[in-house]
Amino acid sequence: MQKKLEEMTLEELWELFPIYLVQHQKHWFSWYEEEKHFLVAKILGDYDFKINHIGSTAIKNIWAKPIIDILVETSLENFDSIKTKLVDNGYICMSESKTRLIFNKGYTNKGYQEKVFHLHLHETNDNNEVYFRDFLQLNPDVASDYEKLKLSLWKQFEHDRDAYTNAKQDFVKKYTDIAKNFFDKR
Repeated sequence: MQKKLEEMTLEELWELFPIYLVQHQKHWFSWYEEEKHFLVAKILGDYDFKINHIGSTAIKNIWAKPIIDILVETSLENFDSIKTKLVDNGYICMSESKTRLIFNKGYTNKGYQEKVFHLHLHETNDNNEVYFRDFLQLNPDVASDYEKLKLSLWKQFEHDRDAYTNAKQDFVKKYTDIAKNFFDKR
């Protein structure tokens, strides 16, 4: 009998859902648009919110995990009802703090489905990921450096998502800070 995802240890989840990178796929943008349409129609339509495609799948021409990251910003007072609607519509709440929730969709106890989504629910204006995305889109050389960093970490941290993320943290923080300074001065 297979365990449910909710019953698995972190190590079991990382083994079942390893990190792997692929060349950029043009269909990622349409997958985002389809999921955005679904989210607005079924879950977010009654709320004041912003929604963005973030993460490496939102940056043209770089290798990425084939997981569509979506950032939804809204008032904290909406979190509980949005969480309920997301869970009722196939999302799994994977991480929760006072001002941030992270949901996954497309994970099964047998592995990834074809379309996989990470939805980041943040308080309004908690959107560093948008600054980072926009800066990399405007600076292909920095995007290429980010791609090289991710490719260098892939196999080392294939089964340790936290270590993979932590190893990228300095790069992401550096260019997010640069991006905020650049875009806020415009």
